[in-house]
Amino acid sequence: MNNLKWRKSSHSDPQGNNCIELASAPGTIAVRDSKNPEGPKLLVNRNDFRRFTETLQAL
Repeated sequence: MNNLKWRKSSHSDPQGNNCIELASAPGTIAVRDSKNPEGPKLLVNRNDFRRFTETLQAL
């Protein structure tokens, strides 16, 4: 988890508050709180993450 390249959404506010960051890991997408980068990370299966984002886009 230490070598991941994290990125914020382009929709983040200019100060970067209240954002999540994503990183690509083998077979998964890693998610963390931008305000607490050393805190816990959530690992989500790539297919599940894709379905999640497609559902959000359909709303």
